[in-house]
Amino acid sequence: MELRELRYLVAIAEEGNLGRAARRLYVSQPTLSYALKSLESKLGVRLFDRHPGGVSATCAGADIVVAARRAIREAERVTEVADSYRRGGAGSLRVGFEASGAGELIARARAEFARRHPRIRVEPRRFDWGEEVAGLRDGRADVAFVWLPADLTGLVAEVVHVDPRVVGFPAAHPLADRARVTLDDVRDEPLTWTEHAPRAWVEWWAVVPRPDGSTPRWGPTNRNVEEMLEQVAAGEAICFAPAGMAQYYARPDLAWVPLAGVEPMRVALAWPRDAETDTIREFGRVVRELADEPPR
Repeated sequence: MELRELRYLVAIAEEGNLGRAARRLYVSQPTLSYALKSLESKLGVRLFDRHPGGVSATCAGADIVVAARRAIREAERVTEVADSYRRGGAGSLRVGFEASGAGELIARARAEFARRHPRIRVEPRRFDWGEEVAGLRDGRADVAFVWLPADLTGLVAEVVHVDPRVVGFPAAHPLADRARVTLDDVRDEPLTWTEHAPRAWVEWWAVVPRPDGSTPRWGPTNRNVEEMLEQVAAGEAICFAPAGMAQYYARPDLAWVPLAGVEPMRVALAWPRDAETDTIREFGRVVRELADEPPR
């Protein structure tokens, strides 16, 4: 099996149409159709169902496309590592994080690791809600600061940061000047949420179920932190967030108030067990050392 064939497979899945995929790949449609049939024959499973509007992945096809994307990224990673050494470095380390990540710990860890290993390039990789684990599994990051809860199966993981939760209000909201609020205080407020993260992650952030058995009043959905903050600033909803977000996303049109009576957010440093390297282990050691020290 060649990388070219895997790229064909991914393009077909993303376009949902052989003609569009062929144009994107700069090959003829008959060539692409033949390649798909050949790949299905090699793998022994049907990858796509054909219909008048194009094609759609079978269950097997969808899983194989995920694996194909991972294989393509890993192949590209080979080139990236080689390029780093060719430029006189000693490789690179891609560090994933979400939104405000683990507060100052991320910046301190990157700086200290770079001081100890100046020839290794540390590259930040930002992910949207709940996407860090997927980024580790499909090869977009080597190590990541993961907001819990998350499925850590197959990963080496250790909690390195704890952050209390806060509520984001528009600045003019009646509760914006409170010293703290409770779930009862905000039970009638629409809560912005996302469909792009695992449901267990969404419900943990929304505190579902609530101690009194109630459920949140669900507000508008968002795809990332920037959209969430815009919804809050416009008065469309409130949000629950880690306290670090109040520092990293301070805005005059927002107010951040501590949320009492709920467990804090925990952040784990994680990486795939089967992709562990000396560089990753060393970065983990740096993070653990700094996590035990107060910020300077």
